[in-house]
Amino acid sequence: MTTLRVIIDEMLSPTPGSIARYSEELTRELINAAPTNCYVEAFVSASTEAEYDLIADRLPNLAKLHKSALSRRELRASWQHGFTKVPGQGMLHATSLMAPLRRHDRLNRGEQIAVTVHDVVAWTRPESLGSRQASWARAMLKRAEKYADAIVVPSHTVAQQLEGIANFGDRVRVISGAASASLRIPENIDERANELDLPQRFLLAIGGLDPHRGIDHLIRALRELDDDVVLLLVGPEPGDAAIAEFLDAENISADRVRCMGTITNDDLSVVFDHASAFVYPNLDVGFGMPVLEALSFGIPVVHSDAPALLELAADAGVVVEREPGEGYSEALAEGISRVLNDAPFAERLFYAGQDRARAFSWRMSAEKVWQLHADL
Repeated sequence: MTTLRVIIDEMLSPTPGSIARYSEELTRELINAAPTNCYVEAFVSASTEAEYDLIADRLPNLAKLHKSALSRRELRASWQHGFTKVPGQGMLHATSLMAPLRRHDRLNRGEQIAVTVHDVVAWTRPESLGSRQASWARAMLKRAEKYADAIVVPSHTVAQQLEGIANFGDRVRVISGAASASLRIPENIDERANELDLPQRFLLAIGGLDPHRGIDHLIRALRELDDDVVLLLVGPEPGDAAIAEFLDAENISADRVRCMGTITNDDLSVVFDHASAFVYPNLDVGFGMPVLEALSFGIPVVHSDAPALLELAADAGVVVEREPGEGYSEALAEGISRVLNDAPFAERLFYAGQDRARAFSWRMSAEKVWQLHADL
């Protein structure tokens, strides 16, 4: 019997986002795609019973869940200094840099570990993460450079960026994600849309005012758009003080931006389905799963010319140049106006987006991960 142990702690991240979705989706498909006589176990930091139940519900047929006695914060610190092993031996796959990277015997004992590097923001824009998180990421990459048998990255862009940061040689493997399989339009979509009180015409975006997200440029772009176009932000909680202060400082009406907080998969599906356009103005990104999810719904996508997004969308969206920075808001407004006011163009994007999204699948990603560990 062969066992693949997966570190799924990101699935229970206190700030759920694309990496949490990646961890859940990939692990679920690793279970489904497991070769004969191969099983998937998972490892997670000390959590609540409700969180353990959530894992059991979302990852059916998981062979075993190993529960650490350490909290997430304690485990992160422990692994940063090379302490605390994971039960069992053999293949270990981490869905982020949070991994027990230490000396092991791959050749004689079959011990192996692969870690995932989703982006290089800790190096290119560390202020977006905060000094503590950026320092942790840089320290863990150094450990990965020394101890990891393989480095999984979601795009060729990240693979190229890593070449200037660490020496991984031929250990880097590009294995992308896909649109979340958990996003499905619910049967009561009209009822949910009414309860969410969605505007007639609205733009959808993800995240708050973190410097690398470019949401500040998107909010400024509202000045150039019709007054009835509202921006809905998933992530920031209703009444977010930073957003409110920014709107006031920019003299933009508060009713032009609505913060929705963290919403359920069903509600996110409804919002995707009803959005006039999805805007992803990120200045730096390693993959862009939300872009792929928007494309899968067929809504027009307006995104920056960050290299990873050009690689991902492949002409299925509207590309906006990030430079010069002082003109980025106006350029975003121009791209958005085109999809709002050119119905034939928006229809072409509908089909192009869905075609592009179908080029990615979690099954394919899982099979590549299994092959990676077989190759090791």
